[in-house]
Amino acid sequence: METTSFKNQLVSAKDAAYRVALLSGETRTAIVRAIGEELSRMVPEILKANAKDLDHFTGDDSIRDRLLLNEERIAAMINATKVVADLPDPVGKILGTHTIQPASVDRHELALQKVSVPLGLIGMIYESRPNVTLDAAILAIKSGNGIVLRGGHDAFESSKAIVAAIHGALVQFDVPIEAVYLMPTARELVPELLTADGVVDVVIPRGSNQLIQMVRRQATVPVIETGAGVCHTYVSASADIAKAAKIIENAKLQRTGVCNALDTIVVDEAVIQELLAAIAPAFKEHGVQINADDASFAVLHELGYETLAPADEKDFGREYLGFGCSVKTVASIDEALVHIRKFSSKHTEVIVSKDNEECERFLLEVDAASVISNASSRFTDGEVFGLGAEMGISTQKLHARGPFGVDKLVTEKWVTRGDGHVRA
Repeated sequence: METTSFKNQLVSAKDAAYRVALLSGETRTAIVRAIGEELSRMVPEILKANAKDLDHFTGDDSIRDRLLLNEERIAAMINATKVVADLPDPVGKILGTHTIQPASVDRHELALQKVSVPLGLIGMIYESRPNVTLDAAILAIKSGNGIVLRGGHDAFESSKAIVAAIHGALVQFDVPIEAVYLMPTARELVPELLTADGVVDVVIPRGSNQLIQMVRRQATVPVIETGAGVCHTYVSASADIAKAAKIIENAKLQRTGVCNALDTIVVDEAVIQELLAAIAPAFKEHGVQINADDASFAVLHELGYETLAPADEKDFGREYLGFGCSVKTVASIDEALVHIRKFSSKHTEVIVSKDNEECERFLLEVDAASVISNASSRFTDGEVFGLGAEMGISTQKLHARGPFGVDKLVTEKWVTRGDGHVRA
């Protein structure tokens, strides 16, 4: 596609977003429900499209797992439309109200309201996860926005089929299909999206740290940044080791190619032998590559653990996205907090401890979008948190942080009602 043609498409998407913003909350909810019905009708087509993507895929297994759609995953996507449809309408909420008295005495007070309104036209850049195509679209529609989707080329056929279902629902309500626009995957068009000032209102990148940093560098439109997940689980000296082992195994093994999977085990030296002995069998079964510091390396070597290497600085602060992790041994919670502060990506951090004061200190002092005591990092997820779906997990501190959905896809405006008032 030529650049001029693409810019025209963005303008059409902006116009369509304006139309969506004017819809009633009831209509936007009905559209989201209709999208679910269209997905149900088009399951065979979506599976065929996904099979084409899988046939051409040459990456590793963790990325392939992200790309894969089956009937169970499509059913989960359909369920997401129902959950999002049932969420409260985030648009038109009165966020605050008060009056002011102008200096001129011949006028009544001025009434002011702060009201939530849609962001406008959202640009979403993401990688090989076709479910994000659906999640981003339904969250945008529910919150009164239009959206431009730029997914990875690996999932393009799947995304096209999903967007066809979305367009089928939009047509039912006489909404321009440009309100959900799946752009071509040509790389040269990405800078045009990121610099479409006055047309695109915000860009949200979701994927690898490389993708996110590229968007940060090139974008001139505002960015809501999602972040890479470098997730630590700290096991304190007081921890219940059986519980700690289950939490760590779930966080590392339940699904490896996701941002909330465990990357580094931080363990108190008092329980290192017991903890590593507890997790070694499950890790060995899955072939987990452990990059261990000196103390943990010695223990694992003695246990006969085979896929083992000495850790160096680069193995900490690393998002593994596969069957790998690092182990750091500490002498106290103070040392654990220092290590996490140094290497955290501020995504999700976990403590396992029976000491309530220790847990509360960790939850208070750790600077991350999600902090958890005595549970797996895998719980940090928009759907699990009750959002129905998520645009991503933001690790920044402006506007949105953590899993975010419809409630963060709005901004606010001041509405003032007067009667001939002038400022003295």
